[in-house]
Amino acid sequence: MRIIDLLAPEAIELGASAASKSDAIDKLIGLHEAAGNLSDVAAYREAILAREATGTTAIGEGMAIPHAKTDAVAKPALAAITVPEGVDYDAPDGKDSTLLFMIAAPSDGEVHLEVLSRLMTMLMDLDFREALMGAGSAQEFLQLIDAKEREKFGEPEQAAAPVVVEEATDDRIRVLAVTACPTGIAHTYMAAEALDQQAKKMGVSIKVETNGSGGAKNILTADEIAACDGIIVAADKNVSMARFDGKPVYITKVANGINKPEELINKVLNGEAPVYHHSGAAEATADSAEGESAGRRVYKHLMEGVSHMLPFVVAGGIFIALAFLIDTIMGAPQDGSFGSATPVAAWFKGVGGISFNFMLAILAGYIGRSIADRPGLLVGFVGGAMAAAGCTFAAPAGTEVSAGFLGALLAGFAGGYFMKWIEHISEHIPQALDGMKPVLIFPLIGLAFIGLVMCAVNPAMIVLNQAISDFLNSLGHAKILLGILLGGMMAIDMGGPINKAAYLFGTASIANGDYDMMAAVMIGGMVPPLAIALACTFFKDRWTETELKSAPVNYVLGLSFITEGAIPYAAADPLRVIPACVVGSAVAGAISMAFGCTLMAPHGGIFVFAVVGNWPMYLVALAAGAIVGALMLRILKKKVSKEG
Repeated sequence: MRIIDLLAPEAIELGASAASKSDAIDKLIGLHEAAGNLSDVAAYREAILAREATGTTAIGEGMAIPHAKTDAVAKPALAAITVPEGVDYDAPDGKDSTLLFMIAAPSDGEVHLEVLSRLMTMLMDLDFREALMGAGSAQEFLQLIDAKEREKFGEPEQAAAPVVVEEATDDRIRVLAVTACPTGIAHTYMAAEALDQQAKKMGVSIKVETNGSGGAKNILTADEIAACDGIIVAADKNVSMARFDGKPVYITKVANGINKPEELINKVLNGEAPVYHHSGAAEATADSAEGESAGRRVYKHLMEGVSHMLPFVVAGGIFIALAFLIDTIMGAPQDGSFGSATPVAAWFKGVGGISFNFMLAILAGYIGRSIADRPGLLVGFVGGAMAAAGCTFAAPAGTEVSAGFLGALLAGFAGGYFMKWIEHISEHIPQALDGMKPVLIFPLIGLAFIGLVMCAVNPAMIVLNQAISDFLNSLGHAKILLGILLGGMMAIDMGGPINKAAYLFGTASIANGDYDMMAAVMIGGMVPPLAIALACTFFKDRWTETELKSAPVNYVLGLSFITEGAIPYAAADPLRVIPACVVGSAVAGAISMAFGCTLMAPHGGIFVFAVVGNWPMYLVALAAGAIVGALMLRILKKKVSKEG
């Protein structure tokens, strides 16, 4: 497949005029629609706008490459327009964009990615861009692309890799580079070609490895790494770094690979790149970059845990929601067995519960692994599991009180950084014992450490839990204030001791005939996922692409009273997400109490609304809380800005 196989004449408009960035996007989407490239135009437009909300896709130098990878694409394709008068596309160099290509990439399949990477490579040639701008017809436009592709990559049967390796006169490549962006479609290859072209102008041999959506291409070999003068890592996501141990490595943003290639190459040639020292196993990744703060590094470790935890939350939550739905359809009793009263529902709830039970261990395990690589994996997994079980010195196997996801975060970070320190001090251990470190020494030390830490932490959680419960009992007559507290508590740690204290208080009140407290508790737990889902729907520029893709399931989880659906978002940005959710849940709890809403079932969400007293106002309370929470997220969350 070649570029002209993806770009049809009817998807090209020359000499177009565009009053704004939005106008240019609409023209390009219209061309895709006319060429039959889209199965759902509205969904594709939404995906394009969501991508633009994370950061402009303008490259600079008059180019813009808007792109989206989505199920709304019927087939991989390109659309192109030339805008002689230019359009303001928020380019990083401040110049108007005159040559725009829009990439439509289906969510499944990667065959088209090499072709798209070729286009990114070819567009770095100024003469080629000027020729495209001067084309008199769509056919001439295609002929220019075809000729350039043949010139640079050979005939179809001789197609080469997207990045050309300059032969060095001394049989070695002086500069190596790795480029990577989050989406791996445009900036990855643009940076690679910019570095390659600049190296040729400087007479310096270079080889660039691209980490795109289709995987790593043009991979650097061990011999090349050993012989080179240094390595440039221009990446906005983690790449394999252990192979560069002991070599000068300059780590920076992928945008600098596009805009500052000469500066980056000179950093290596002039000896300004610091020597990279790796600690850990071979799969470790880059965890720092130019000007990167300690907070940013902590965030990357956190995201590693959250990204691995997310499937367990989503899949398990949907299964549990299905269990409630099945029992509702089958007319099961609205009591403590609801959700597992029928055999089929019990199966769904059991399997979903097992998935949920893995959640905290996965979160902590992969945070630990991100920090200390393989030695951090065991301490993280065990620490997360101990947090979930509420292990103490008196009850090593666990109690009924869980430390929740906050405990898992503590386990992941404490265990990870402890193991990183152990790795550092173990460098002085005799070399003869190296083989024992990963299979015996590290696991034993790590297990002892995390066991002591978590057994020491969890009793404090139990004391806190009891104190909160006693405090709530003292507020029995201040209904609205109690609703605020119960609702807010359900959103503070989302499954942790504070959440569980409120929930246990609510379930205990049912036995005493006080059904309004349980209503406030459940609605407080329903709000956080719903608030996040609403915020992702209407305020897309506050979230990452991964968060946006996972958000719709939170509508289901929230309505099913599965607060844990909000955990990945709270864990990623706790200082903003948790307060927003707490405010929304508190508002919902207060309204529920104010209008005397009651609930006789201890769980079930919307599926037990048949036993909710004053359910119309209960719905109003739920909607009000979710909307307030979403608006708080809009206010507190910063805009997400990234290249890719």
